[in-house]
Amino acid sequence: MQNTEKNGILFLEGMLYSYSQVFFSKNKILAFIILAITFFDWLAGMSGLIAVLTANLAATIIGFKRNYISQGFYGFNSLLVGLGIGMFYQAGFPFFAVLVFASLFTFFLTIWLEGFLGKYGLPYLSWPFLLAIWMVSLATREFTALDISDRGVFLLNEIYRYGGINMLNLYYWFNDLPLHPAVFTYFKSLAAIFFQYHVLAGILIALGLLVFSRIAFLLSLLGFFSAYYFYYLIGAQLTDLSYSYIGFNFILTAIALGGIFIIPSRYSFLWVLLLTPILSIVIISGSAVLQYLQLPTYSLAFNIVVLLFLYMLKFRERNYYKPEMVAAQYFSPEQNLYNQKNYQSRFDVLSHFQIYLPVMGNWTITQAHDGEHTHKEDWKHAFDFEITDEQGLKYETNGFEAKDYFCFGQVVLAPADGVVQEIQEGIPDNKIGEMNLNNNWGNTIIIHHANKLYTKLSHLKIGSIKVAKGSFVKKGEIIAAVGNSGRSPLPHLHFQVQEEPFIGAKTKDYPIANYILHQGEKRNLVTYGKPKTNDVVCGISKTNTLAKAFNFVPGQTIRFELSSGHQQNLTVDWEVKSDMYNSTYIVCKSTDAKAYFINDGSIFSFIHFSGSKDSLLYQFYLAAYKVSLGYYHKLEVLDTFPLTAFKTGVIRFLHDFAAPFHFFLKSKFKLNYLKFEDDLSTSTAHLTSEAVLLFRSKKLYFSKANLIITDGRFVQFEVFVDNIKLFAREVAV
Repeated sequence: MQNTEKNGILFLEGMLYSYSQVFFSKNKILAFIILAITFFDWLAGMSGLIAVLTANLAATIIGFKRNYISQGFYGFNSLLVGLGIGMFYQAGFPFFAVLVFASLFTFFLTIWLEGFLGKYGLPYLSWPFLLAIWMVSLATREFTALDISDRGVFLLNEIYRYGGINMLNLYYWFNDLPLHPAVFTYFKSLAAIFFQYHVLAGILIALGLLVFSRIAFLLSLLGFFSAYYFYYLIGAQLTDLSYSYIGFNFILTAIALGGIFIIPSRYSFLWVLLLTPILSIVIISGSAVLQYLQLPTYSLAFNIVVLLFLYMLKFRERNYYKPEMVAAQYFSPEQNLYNQKNYQSRFDVLSHFQIYLPVMGNWTITQAHDGEHTHKEDWKHAFDFEITDEQGLKYETNGFEAKDYFCFGQVVLAPADGVVQEIQEGIPDNKIGEMNLNNNWGNTIIIHHANKLYTKLSHLKIGSIKVAKGSFVKKGEIIAAVGNSGRSPLPHLHFQVQEEPFIGAKTKDYPIANYILHQGEKRNLVTYGKPKTNDVVCGISKTNTLAKAFNFVPGQTIRFELSSGHQQNLTVDWEVKSDMYNSTYIVCKSTDAKAYFINDGSIFSFIHFSGSKDSLLYQFYLAAYKVSLGYYHKLEVLDTFPLTAFKTGVIRFLHDFAAPFHFFLKSKFKLNYLKFEDDLSTSTAHLTSEAVLLFRSKKLYFSKANLIITDGRFVQFEVFVDNIKLFAREVAV
């Protein structure tokens, strides 16, 4: 029964989002506005509704993805076809028969084009609508039982009949608004997307766009008015925009390429301007060709230009951020911008394969990139690892022998999973101060990790290599020991990343993932970085109680007992799930809020939150945004939130307009490791964190949390926000 109810809700959402998906949106306010304005002509509105119902029912009965149906992907093209048929023909049995089968045909075209264009990573846009409405228009010329509508011919009489003198006066009032002709045409072009030609419909859609997205609204203005004045500049007929209202091609193209498929930025806005002349050429030439078939051009130019531009971008070899394509689609320019920029600031997105430190414990980088002695030119991207004591010494006793050095004989680890590509061994370790220039790299292992991604570990101790060529190694597996072979006057480990599989290949500039940087008594977590000379670093060694607490496994249920100033002993249940993309998330059963996360075994990170920001899960998302699973006293973890993580206010509303060009809001996350107690029976870690949203130096949002974890259970989770204290503790399920 519960699944049936949930499926029913998803189906209704799919019906609603079919309206807003015309603007690539999943905003319910915009969807309701569009639904309402389609009923300015009752038959068109009813036809659109029937068309969406037909397409979504077909998708459900045949067995397509409920997720796609619920987002309106399969309904919006049928909606447009239904609206067009509803405006052009009179009601009757033949009309409804044509409507249903035309909607079904549009759905079939949607599936075909989804598969065909999807192979190239391209959207199908409104191509199904175009093909279907043209074919229906041509076919119905032979349908003698289908009557052409005359409702638009006697428009004023119809308005009077439906609403009397008051509605007629309202119609005159809107049409007599003191608007510049370009503004008037802008509103009518918006309305024309849904086959409405009244300025009120356009005004309502513009308001809906503004609620949905400030960036989309801004782009709609940029797209339309750049076209309007370009037509004026070149002496083209402005009536093409003013009477047929094909200006919506510029509006839809601007939104699609300015903020939906491309991250909003000065580059995406620039391309909107540069594509205006191309759109004009396609519109004018397309109209000239289609007039021989007596067919309108509709959204042909929008479909052609958007597909061409997106396809062209896929062949770039550089300048990937000018403009930058959307990696994860959130159906909102703001969310696309804020989430993608935040993800890039947190993770090295160009380094899809993580390379870790090849050593265990604390090591000093005695030579980094562009080293003082070596690491020059094509071989400059490398690191030398040594061990130093608190006084900076590298050895004990007199340092005359290799065995005196702290790093000599220490284990070398595989920096990531891979296959041993090459081995060079049998080279003796040098006496201190001497170098073997005939065998520059000494005993060496090269590991192949991914396409054009190899790591090389050199100057290894003779006889210490524990792997064979062609063998598979796991991250962290002991593969050799640090030595002093080759061009090495003192024991150390040389480590580099390269694109070629042979010894002596050029180095590759590549970051190291997940390590602790020591700065005096402080410790900082580095997710992706390139250590500098004299940096003291170590890999993350997991602490069992932290690793167990944050080891959220799909199917797991987590229960908290919550109390606050308003509620006492409220039970909150969470469940860990994974979606069709293998993304893992925690969902709150009572609010349906979701917090997506990744856990690579060293670091736990939340990457996205959706749903109620009044839920306990939201506070946990803020409190445990990034956690090192190894405990280090005085460790400080710093990060930034996407601006969508915080409740929308007036300042965020205004910030959205400026966001493609400049961020004036800043967010901060800080986690501190305060205390760790470990005895024979229990182990307890005490962490504290802060979440802040700043406008200049003013805190727009501030919350502080305490996390006490004992034996893998959250025995205390305190949150202080807005002078309210929340207290929760994990209890057995």
